[in-house]
Amino acid sequence: MSAVVRIERIEGRMIPLRGHEIDTDRIIPARFLRVITFDGLEAHVFEDDIRSRAQQDAPHPFAQPRYAGARILVVNQNFGCGSSREHAPQALHRWGIHAVVGESFSEIFFGNSLAIGLPCVTASPGDLEWLQSRADGAPSEQATLDLVSLALRVGDRTVAVQAPTSAIEAFTSGAWDATGLLLEDPAQVAATAARLPYVSGF
Repeated sequence: MSAVVRIERIEGRMIPLRGHEIDTDRIIPARFLRVITFDGLEAHVFEDDIRSRAQQDAPHPFAQPRYAGARILVVNQNFGCGSSREHAPQALHRWGIHAVVGESFSEIFFGNSLAIGLPCVTASPGDLEWLQSRADGAPSEQATLDLVSLALRVGDRTVAVQAPTSAIEAFTSGAWDATGLLLEDPAQVAATAARLPYVSGF
């Protein structure tokens, strides 16, 4: 059985998050980064935004029970900008997000997401507005993101999505999964380790 995880399709409910330039400090505030592992970060996703919105009596999507368990995050322009912290996609993924659909992404956020198997794909502003409105009105509706056909299907509508060819190939082939690739051929790993004096001890 292959050790590599190939990602071709993500199914689940959507959670809408409106706003441009949502940066990594908003996704996971800096005070929560003083950790050795990424464990527990999901409990603090958008914590400051959630508190601020609660004071305005406008509940943040990540604080609304109707979106609990959602797997596809629908955002707008330049999502994940700001600092390069890899904790941001880690926190989202651990919260339960398995794909992000937006108008555009910070290059570093995109790369950090790719490294953990979190696809980020783009769609047109008009389609994103429709997806967010659909998630608002029907939060229990299932959506399917197909990375092979580059389509997001919601009800009877299909939205075209895009991503760099190299990223799509990495997800669908399993090349994104560095650990899985190592486990695919333990004999080769052992042979390489035996040739390295700082590994073998000679």
